[in-house]
This record gives sequence, C-alpha cells and structure tokens, in this order.
Amino acid sequence: MTTPSMTPITTVGLLGFGEVGAIFGHALAAQGLRVSAWDKLLPSSPAMNRHAQAAHVNVTSSAAHLCQGAQLLISAVTAANTLAAAQGCAAHISPGSVYLDLNSASPGTKQACADIIEAAGAHYVEAGVMTSVPPHGIAVPMLLGGAHAQTLCDTLAAWGCQATVVSDALGVASAIKMCRSIMVKGLEALVIESYTAARSYGVEDQVLPTLAQTFPGIDWTAQGRYFFSRVAQHGQRRAEEMRESGVTVNEAGFESTMASAIADKHQWMADAKQDGVFAHLDKDAPWQAYADALIAARSQGQPPSQ
Repeated sequence: MTTPSMTPITTVGLLGFGEVGAIFGHALAAQGLRVSAWDKLLPSSPAMNRHAQAAHVNVTSSAAHLCQGAQLLISAVTAANTLAAAQGCAAHISPGSVYLDLNSASPGTKQACADIIEAAGAHYVEAGVMTSVPPHGIAVPMLLGGAHAQTLCDTLAAWGCQATVVSDALGVASAIKMCRSIMVKGLEALVIESYTAARSYGVEDQVLPTLAQTFPGIDWTAQGRYFFSRVAQHGQRRAEEMRESGVTVNEAGFESTMASAIADKHQWMADAKQDGVFAHLDKDAPWQAYADALIAARSQGQPPSQ
C-alpha cells in the first residue's frame, strides 16, 4: 500500500488465531510476508502452536508484542471481543499502521473501535466478511469501509483477497454484513429446529420433499448437513454474531425479536457441543446423525431446553 504517509506492507499481525486467523496467516506467510499472531488460547494450545509453526507464523507473547512493528493488524476475534481487542491494541499500536477489523459486529461497535484506533494515531478499516471463510480461504468476499479502505483494498487485491469498498464512511459494510447474517444464521436456526422436530416425529421424509417443491433451487438434504455441521462446530461464535446483529437492529431503532431468538438457538447448539452431545460425530456426518444426537440428549435431560 503506497500513499504519502504509508509504505508498502511487509509485516502483518493477526489478533486471533482461530479458523479465520489461521487461514489468513497461512496464506499471507506463503506470499513472503512476515506474519505474527497472538491469541489468548495460544499459550495453552499445542495444536494451535503447531499449526502456526507449520504455517511459518510467529507466535508472540502478548497483544502488545504483536502490535510492535506490525504495519497491518488484522483483528479476527469473536464478535463479543471486538471492542476489547481494539482497546487492548490501542496503547501499543504503531502510529500510521492499519487496523483491519474482520469481526462480525454492529455499526456502532465498529465506530467505537474506529474511535479508539484512530485516537492512537493508526488507521481503522472495517470489513464485512460475507460468507464462511472456508472453502474460499483468503479469497473470501469482503466488503470494506472507512477513509483508508480503498488504499488497503489495493494491497489486499495484490495478495489475492476479494475485497470491495462499499463506502468511505464507517458502518455501511458492517450493516450489510449484519443484516445479511440475520437471514443466513436465521435459516440455519430454522433448519436445525425444523429438521430435529421432524426427525423426532419421524416425518422428515415427508417434510423435506415439500420444501423441495416450494424452493426447488435448494438441495435441502445437503443444506441440512452443512448447516448442522457448521453450527455444531461454531455455535458459540454464531451466537455472539447474532447478538451483535440484534444490536444492529436496535441501533436502527427496532426490536431485535428474530435476531435474539436466532442467537438463542445457536447458543443452544453451542451448549450441546460443550456438553459433548456431538463428540462422537464426524463433522461431515449427515444431518440425521446430528438430530439423533440431540434427540438422544433430550431423553437424558440434555441439552438445555429452550
């Protein structure tokens, strides 16, 4: 990225080294960039450390250490930690560096993060990641916003990212992302609730064909498998995202009835995972196996009823 006040980016710091951070770290390090990472789970996760080592990503000892020398900081934490991540970096971020916020948060939360980062002398760019990062990897579609979005977009494009600037004003990209999430995560929640209930009654072979008749463009069996698998794996992250979607609705002046209910359903799945309900299942198991696990857990008093 070349502007009168910025030099080309060669050093990148990843704040968060979960699924998204690890994918971005591997891809950027493979292009010769010096990539470092910090995640609060790294000190206690040998697997995460092995992944970082294999990807040639340097593991730092703290968020403060991560900020030192990083020309670009990429925040890829959970939605609930979006603001705390920005606050933690503000005291250590290098003036003139760029802070790219990939997190699923409301426009108001993103604006609060921007205020903190900009006050520290760095440049804040918001991003709305518009679909699941796998299988797209670093080429996942992203919407960018902020005064420095276009300049960063040019750099990201050279790295193979599929980023589009939607506004130089903050909040637009996150509003698009969060409003879309209500529909996407809502459909996940509807499928999980509908399919599990249908399986419990033994009527799934009658229900799914009627869905195919009404919405013939969707393979409802395959979609069910994908939805159950992703929510079982990432229910906690999705629940936090939907709470931020609820905040987004509230910031618009409306009651977040549906977003709140969707968050509750994803939290229910996250709690089931925490209780080991899906521990015996492969992530590619059919949706029926996930539903059967939930039905069996119900008969044993788990997972928590809603």
